[in-house]
Amino acid sequence: MSPPRTPQIPVVVLAGFLGSGKTTLLNHLLRNRAGTRIGVIVNDFGAIEIDAMTVSGQVGSTVSLGNGCLCCAVDASELDTFLETLTRPSARLDVIVIEASGLAEPQELVRMLLASDNPHILYGGLVEVVDAAEFGRTRQRHPEIDRHLAVADLVVLNKSDRVGEAERERLRAAVAELSGPAAVISAVHGRVDPELLFDPALRPDHEDKVRQLTFEDLLREEAPGGHEGHDDHLHASYESVDFTSDIPMDPRRFMEFLDSRPDGLYRIKGFADFGAGDRDNTYALHAVGRFLRFVPRPWARGEQRLTQLVMIGAGIDAAALSAGLAACRADGAGRADGAGRADGADVERAMWGVLRYVQEQAPEPEVFEAHETADPREAAAEA
Repeated sequence: MSPPRTPQIPVVVLAGFLGSGKTTLLNHLLRNRAGTRIGVIVNDFGAIEIDAMTVSGQVGSTVSLGNGCLCCAVDASELDTFLETLTRPSARLDVIVIEASGLAEPQELVRMLLASDNPHILYGGLVEVVDAAEFGRTRQRHPEIDRHLAVADLVVLNKSDRVGEAERERLRAAVAELSGPAAVISAVHGRVDPELLFDPALRPDHEDKVRQLTFEDLLREEAPGGHEGHDDHLHASYESVDFTSDIPMDPRRFMEFLDSRPDGLYRIKGFADFGAGDRDNTYALHAVGRFLRFVPRPWARGEQRLTQLVMIGAGIDAAALSAGLAACRADGAGRADGAGRADGADVERAMWGVLRYVQEQAPEPEVFEAHETADPREAAAEA
């Protein structure tokens, strides 16, 4: 099974009621993108300030933000059309962020993404922004926020500086109860580490040797150390756990680990080696919230066969996660059973749990068909 030749672009849904600070968070991401090219879809009407530019009711138009990013103001019914535009190779985007209307039903946007037949996108998670100072009153005015939190993959408790420590902990507990397994992090002025939401671009964004100074440049020059928004306190809101093994993973144990992953574990990314389960391929893994996908890729000639994973979350037990993954390693140096030999039928059965999350290759070259469930959490429930 061949891998996609064209990388898929993660699409992150950014939601939250009016005044929660989601546009402030989006502006922060744009200012601190570190060379990452971001496509922005604004599912709203009226004046929205994005990175010192105003998009005012321009439904059906695309606006260049002058920093390698693009912005579209669209109606939800036109989402597929604009995703098609933003995923064209000429746009060269690394990630797309949909800023949902303050009155939108975010789960509907998620369903549209998972049902989309666009082979160039990958679900990147639903981020719900909550105003810590107004949470109680927001629930009174908009009781549907409970439903929104229940389907979120990551909750940002914004404006957390406006409440005391005891109240902040009470709010975190209340939000965590509503959001279930979602990670919950606190933020001030929407400042979250961009690496929590998407991987930074591997290449610097100086395609033009001579270019106009951007707002991003000015912010970096004005900030102490030239890294505005990337101080240690941003990283303190979440934890990252690395795992590497030169022993293949037992597919059955590994899927049991993934199906029971703890609350607060937001993202898992990397590659898994299943040894006798598939000696020809390594499996790229992408998990956000309860959404999971594997994409097989042939081993390169001479490539070291390793499982390499990064887990990102808030309030997670790093030692327990590492121990849990270590317990998923196969017995017998890559055999799927513990008897010192590889039973073909048992190996095949063990791989079934992995293969049901594999993205199949479509008949057309360089095109993959996505097989998602209607809700990103349903895939785990079905296992």
